Amino acid sequence: MDRDWKRFTDFLVEQGIDKVAHTTKTYLGHLIGLYRLMEAKGCNEELCRAGMFHSIYGTQQFQGFKLPLERRPEVRSLIGTRAEKLAYLNCAMQRETFDAIVCSDREPYVFTDRLTGEAVHLSRQDFDDLCRIHLYDWLEQVPRSQKWDYRRAAYRSMAERLGPPARDLYDEVFAAQMTPSSAG
Repeated sequence: MDRDWKRFTDFLVEQGIDKVAHTTKTYLGHLIGLYRLMEAKGCNEELCRAGMFHSIYGTQQFQGFKLPLERRPEVRSLIGTRAEKLAYLNCAMQRETFDAIVCSDREPYVFTDRLTGEAVHLSRQDFDDLCRIHLYDWLEQVPRSQKWDYRRAAYRSMAERLGPPARDLYDEVFAAQMTPSSAG
């Protein structure tokens, strides 16, 4: 567990995140669940921190809480420069443009920042880490949300791209999906 864990959770509670609903639990519960999942899958502290703050500024899908962008320096000083950058990119990504890159599996890694309209150019490492955060975020919550078909091809492509640990987790999570023949 990260030595600064309590600082992170205290900050999030101060924002009222523990009172925001998110996929049948609280938003804080989801963030903690994602951090723990990423830690269990061998992600380093920097990635776990980025995962825990992956939607702090709101995302294209989740608008239940949004810290103002003017507070980015505060978040950066709390979780670190690269972790905050990855968290911001996860919030700002225009998912359609991100999915197009994931599914094409070709460089360059460029997607649109939905908040600024600008093109974001990523290194292979940053792109892979952003895929990891984005995929694990979805795998942590899809059993509760029951939105099994939401961007499924893109998530599968991320799992394939990231290799056996991610692919195995994807397969494990989606094996729990109730099919029409087994629901009856």
